[in-house]
Amino acid sequence: MVFPQIPRNGLLPFVALAALFSTVAGGSGQPTIEPQNDAPNPYRTIDGWAVLPTGRMWGSTGGVDMDRDGQHIWVAERCGGNSCAGLDFDPVLKFDENGNLVESFGGGLMIQPHGLHVDPDGNVWVTDAQGPNGEDPQREGKGHAVLKFSADGELLMTLGTPGVGAAGRDTLDQPCDVVVAPDGTIYVADGHGGQLPGAGKHTTARVVKFAADGTYLMEWGSHGTEPGQFRTPHAIDLDSSGRVVVADRGNDRLQVFDTNGMFIESFYQYSRPSGLHIADDDTVYVADSASSRNGQHPGWEFGIRIGNLRNGSFDVFIDGSNPEGVAVSANGTIYGAVVAYGGALLKYVR
Repeated sequence: MVFPQIPRNGLLPFVALAALFSTVAGGSGQPTIEPQNDAPNPYRTIDGWAVLPTGRMWGSTGGVDMDRDGQHIWVAERCGGNSCAGLDFDPVLKFDENGNLVESFGGGLMIQPHGLHVDPDGNVWVTDAQGPNGEDPQREGKGHAVLKFSADGELLMTLGTPGVGAAGRDTLDQPCDVVVAPDGTIYVADGHGGQLPGAGKHTTARVVKFAADGTYLMEWGSHGTEPGQFRTPHAIDLDSSGRVVVADRGNDRLQVFDTNGMFIESFYQYSRPSGLHIADDDTVYVADSASSRNGQHPGWEFGIRIGNLRNGSFDVFIDGSNPEGVAVSANGTIYGAVVAYGGALLKYVR
């Protein structure tokens, strides 16, 4: 099925509006559409295929991306729980397509590995979305940063100031995800707390743009529900035209921007987006880990929704699991990184 997207001026023909939107949320102008849970599911889900070393168990696993070879899978796993603070486990893991662990690194460098991205040169970027809490000394000097590693684990660059959570030019505040453009430009989705009760206008909710060498260039966004605002920019990717697509999880939408932060359009038919993968033909894979949990986005089921950004279609719904991150291999196999219920790395095969 194909839905009209919400363009920059927010206007749609009346018939399209009447068919698509049932209410307007909270008077904010943010549309609410009927739950979309009925698209076909041609995939079967495989669990337990990726094997960790003896004595280690899966913990929360949010970040996932494909290696440049299109076959190996990189994941960010939180050391058997939801935090790596005080643990020496390597949180960055690389598996082959048969589930064998072939590379790992990053032990002792981060607290909560969150988003993971493999750049055009094969480097691995990981966001660390937590920081010091004033109680645990093992968290001091870590977190609130984006770490760039070579494929064999050498730390090449750090964005933000580890241990300092603030929305500045040289600091980040709970960065959720990162993506690197073909020309090396870096975009960081910054601010994880925007969807929480009590979040207000001073809550960090922005996209920060850096040059290839890590120099701060600009930023856009603030906390709220209007176009160009965010309530947790939880994932970020680029489409085939280089437009910046942000999974605005707390607002149950994808937002699309040009490279300088000009708002272009929004999509609401993919539910509550936690993870995002955009293929070369603009097929979009949206991991929804939060709908129908704890009263969030009632009526919508969690899973993976697949459509296309060029026409706003919603074509496939993989239900029955709740991955927070999503990636797709060269042969079309889908991988889902699960944060809740102990964590897992799932495989979805046609």
